Amino acid sequence: MLGQITKLIKAFNSDIEPEQISLGIAFAMIVGFTPLWSLHNLLVLFLVFMLKVNGAAFTAGIALFALLGYLLDPLFHHVGLLLLQMDALNGLWVWMYNSTLWRIENFNNTIVMGSLVISLLLFVPVYLSSIQLISKYRVQLKALIEKLKLTRFMKVQNWASKVRSYIRWGQ
Repeated sequence: MLGQITKLIKAFNSDIEPEQISLGIAFAMIVGFTPLWSLHNLLVLFLVFMLKVNGAAFTAGIALFALLGYLLDPLFHHVGLLLLQMDALNGLWVWMYNSTLWRIENFNNTIVMGSLVISLLLFVPVYLSSIQLISKYRVQLKALIEKLKLTRFMKVQNWASKVRSYIRWGQ
């Protein structure tokens, strides 16, 4: 996990477009909030591989949003239960349940339904706010963080580990 955070910080400090990092964070929210072995997560993974998405932001974001998702499970359950009990949508739910593809999705689980709907509703706001935060970070905090002794120490440690790996490779 520490390695993923380091890669994420490197991505924030690099020339990678904020949109690529933000897209990784937004897709990670969907995967992190919903159960991992869901059919829609295969679609998200396909999109991550096909689009220009920062992998470090995606993997670190999954861990962050999975932890947050456990805390939000009661909210997901409430929203999912509300949606699944709506009389106006009853015909849709019956049709979807009778379809094999939708049954595999396990949409009739209140937490799956609630977490998927909430993550889809939050996708664009998370994407746009992440772009703004990364841009502000690069303008206001990047220079300050690079001056910290801890940051310089981490750079030296990274350089030293690379030298050690080259020495071992040559033996």
